[in-house]
Amino acid sequence: MAVQREWFEKDYYQVLGVPENVSEKDLTRTYRKLAKQYHPDANPGAEDRFKEISTAYEVIGDPAKRKEYDDVRRMGPAAAGFGQPGGGPGGQTFRTEDMGDLGDLFGGLFGGRSRGRRAAQRGDDLEAHLHLDFAEAIDGVTTSVHVPGQSPCSPCRGTGAKAGTAMKTCPRCHGSGQMNDNQGMFSLAQVCPTCSGRGSLIETPCDACHGSGRAPSNRQVKVRIPSGVDDGQRIKVKGKGSPGTNGGPAGDLYVVISVAAHQLFTKKGRNLLISVPVSMAEAVLGTTVTVPSLHESVTVKVPAGFQSGMSLRVRGYGVPAAKIDGVSGDLLVKVDVVVPKHPSEDHVALFEQLRALDDDAALRAKLNVT
Repeated sequence: MAVQREWFEKDYYQVLGVPENVSEKDLTRTYRKLAKQYHPDANPGAEDRFKEISTAYEVIGDPAKRKEYDDVRRMGPAAAGFGQPGGGPGGQTFRTEDMGDLGDLFGGLFGGRSRGRRAAQRGDDLEAHLHLDFAEAIDGVTTSVHVPGQSPCSPCRGTGAKAGTAMKTCPRCHGSGQMNDNQGMFSLAQVCPTCSGRGSLIETPCDACHGSGRAPSNRQVKVRIPSGVDDGQRIKVKGKGSPGTNGGPAGDLYVVISVAAHQLFTKKGRNLLISVPVSMAEAVLGTTVTVPSLHESVTVKVPAGFQSGMSLRVRGYGVPAAKIDGVSGDLLVKVDVVVPKHPSEDHVALFEQLRALDDDAALRAKLNVT
């Protein structure tokens, strides 16, 4: 994984309020508590804090990323290889673990270490897109996404050697993966050019992958989409990215969600919103209306004198409860009072009477006459 600049600037343990030796179980428990406390639905205005918490947990909540983060923090901003004082000449310690092939080149200088053979490397993260209809996004769904990329070659099981054949020890470096060149007080180590640091050679390459150990693949990856996902949200599927090299772990898969709009409902947080028209008479006198939800209809009582644009809350008919907090959303019914566009003569006569009553009432109020 590429080192993030923010890793040098942010103490993710401090962000979550946990010690650096916190266990995975306690870390997860703390994250869930903070995520529930600062979730924007439960605490409006805390979106930045919630994102900060989520970013911190995404790094130190993943054992592989946490190790990289801890190593980088220990080495400081010069984590590319020139780190803490006190090692070689000039008070510098040369670290080669995170320098790629440059680590093999400089690892033998100034009494430092060389990695010899190429270290295991984590695979790349991949991205896939998933289109959901509105109901699927609200309820959550388990589905599969198409992921083009590469996977270990099946015939050779990722070794690059043809099935039934063996790899031989590199005759130039004798299996060490490196070449040492003594230069007096210095010892220069570099990657063996014959075996490219592997320490072994493929005598008979695999016919399918031609010795690369990888093959193009079009995988179907199963993914669980939680309830209430938003359009544009990214869901991480751990370990389903590109395969690692030299025994390294696979990267992660990030599924980008696209949610289709609904003709009746909109979503705000974990609540669903719908507009319901009522007549002027119903708004004045009160009425009962039947309102659709995503799965069943619900009866809502509109009290007398209800004002246009105000909303009624139907609890529990929004987004289903999430595991993170166990709280379901509500259905918010916005009442829109409909004014007749083309009133009949009877309507006009009645509204003239209403206007006279409204004018009398306003006059009496102005004059403070009962």
